[in-house]
Amino acid sequence: MKTRAAVLRSAPGAWSIEELELDDPRDGEVLVEMVATGLCHSDDHVVMGDVHPGHLPMVGGHEGAGIVRELGPGVRGLAVGDHVLTAFVPGCGECRWCAMGLQNLCDNGAHVMIGDQLDGTFRMHTDDGLDVATLSLLGTFSEHQVFDQKSLVKIEKDVPLEIACLVACGVQTGYGSATQAGDVQPGDVVLVIGVGGVGMNAVQGARASGAAHVIAIDTVEDKRKWAMDFGASEAYESIDAAMDRVRHLTNGQGADVAILSVGVVHNDIFGAAFQAIRKAGTLVVTGIGPDDEEAVIPGLNAFIIAMMQKRIQGALYGMKSPREAMPMLLNMYRAGQLKLDELVTREYSLDQVNEAAADMRSGVNIRGVIRFDK
Repeated sequence: MKTRAAVLRSAPGAWSIEELELDDPRDGEVLVEMVATGLCHSDDHVVMGDVHPGHLPMVGGHEGAGIVRELGPGVRGLAVGDHVLTAFVPGCGECRWCAMGLQNLCDNGAHVMIGDQLDGTFRMHTDDGLDVATLSLLGTFSEHQVFDQKSLVKIEKDVPLEIACLVACGVQTGYGSATQAGDVQPGDVVLVIGVGGVGMNAVQGARASGAAHVIAIDTVEDKRKWAMDFGASEAYESIDAAMDRVRHLTNGQGADVAILSVGVVHNDIFGAAFQAIRKAGTLVVTGIGPDDEEAVIPGLNAFIIAMMQKRIQGALYGMKSPREAMPMLLNMYRAGQLKLDELVTREYSLDQVNEAAADMRSGVNIRGVIRFDK
């Protein structure tokens, strides 16, 4: 069949809306009609050339929600008409990491930046015969898409898909950065550095964990204001501006936990965040930066790490398995314990994808969402 999709042909570059040929689903694969997809900085890292994809052209998008329209042979647990969310690492259920309950670290993640399917082939093609990759084996910036069943999580139909799509990436990535990776405890002082679509959920997670003070840091004034509605106790424009308050709250020691969730993480802010935590404190690194940036971090050396017993913790999808996290988050939303509707600042059509990306970079949105019915 034919489908319209946002395609990246060179990086740095921009999305172009093109009609592509989409193959029928093969063994273990599913055809999904996309309803909505969020815009995440992970997609933009590829556009801006911060992260180098293994294959171009590529269809972007990984925070998606849709409706199952066709099943390939051998699909189990899904039926036509089911509502599904996308998992940006397809969990095999068999590797060491899946066996440990760490589906987010499944060995299938090796395909994420290549964009081929698990059998090494592609399902999307240009009219002139080029294979088209799909970011994270997903490519949710497309009206229709073929996914491996391992990349899909079935959900109940009571939550609108334009809201539910957010838990496919940004919500758990931020929420779990506080609850799982940061292990925030009651009474903690927590810094959340960057409060966009991920960081705003780190604020929610820190507050839900009982943090006494959740201090939001962002250069955008509107985001600092919005953070207060999501549970921040106060907000500042920079780490430096917040440190007098942090030292006052901690007898000069520093924050218990700092969560680094800015859109593009460079070494200078990495170093500043590390210096902002106390002895035996935790720096959670959730945002990413250029994959070729030289690893020289100001203020970070072996002496400081050892003598002050500080911990640097990476966090992928909030350190939780998608099949566990997605239903949990939606249950919290139903119970009024998690804000999702408020995260969506603006909705866009697929044709507006470059405008949506520009708005994300400029910080005018918490989360922008593409709706395919617009």
